[in-house]
Amino acid sequence: MIRFENVTKTYPKSTRPAVDGISLEIGRGEFVFVVGTSGSGKSTMLQLIMKEQDATGGRLSVAGRELDRLPDRKVPSLRRQIGCVFQDFRLLPNKTVHQNVAYALQVLGAPRSRIRSTVPEVLDLVGLAGMEKRFPHQLSGGEQQRVAIARAFVNRPPILLADEPTGNLDPGISLEIVQLLDRINRTGTTVVMATHDFATVDAMRKRVIRLDNGVLVGDVEAGEYTTGSIPRIELDDRPIPTRAPEPAVADGYDDGAPTGAGSAAEADPAAHVDDEAPDGERQAAAQGSGR
Repeated sequence: MIRFENVTKTYPKSTRPAVDGISLEIGRGEFVFVVGTSGSGKSTMLQLIMKEQDATGGRLSVAGRELDRLPDRKVPSLRRQIGCVFQDFRLLPNKTVHQNVAYALQVLGAPRSRIRSTVPEVLDLVGLAGMEKRFPHQLSGGEQQRVAIARAFVNRPPILLADEPTGNLDPGISLEIVQLLDRINRTGTTVVMATHDFATVDAMRKRVIRLDNGVLVGDVEAGEYTTGSIPRIELDDRPIPTRAPEPAVADGYDDGAPTGAGSAAEADPAAHVDDEAPDGERQAAAQGSGR
């Protein structure tokens, strides 16, 4: 699913690589923590996977694509396979919970029938059923992060990247958010979470990749951030709803062409977005949906 082969990234004018000779493989369906202090290379590693940054050495493949050979015109297609969750939520403040999640599908050109059926399912999955009409300022920090996770997952991407998703949350809420990511992982989605939250990492006992000054210094199954002993938390094992893939046909509600191979949505997913939407809203929604 994700393979680093002696990957190095050095930023211009930097005195040392941000990541230095990393080699590792993350398999389909894994849940992996990437840990380390600030500046250890965690965020750079995720940005390389998203191809927001290009490696300066080595080879990196993601979802069957060799990123050093991937032309720019194919990058949007790659990013549709990846959902992203950030520390600062990046919600659209003038849109409701439902609209924030639906917007991620709209920028991908999804038909309205799919949006109407999928958004409530995902909001229920993340524990926000009944909050569809609330605005971000009416939600707690944990609830806002649940909306962000719903937006990242609504397209059911095979990979979900989370960059310090609990950094602005209290410890108890942090565990709830990681439990939610664990539920999503059990649908088959590969989850890679960068964090310095040692309590959560130690409690979850997942695979732990440790970076130090850009160098891979540890890769342990069922690992810990520290040597301390913290009881493992009880995971939420409720059944997870699944849905069959939507056929790539128009449903009678679309204003534009249906999605599918060779459609206008493939060439330009933003073509289905409201033309009057501000550019900032388009960019935030596209980042959350993996565009």
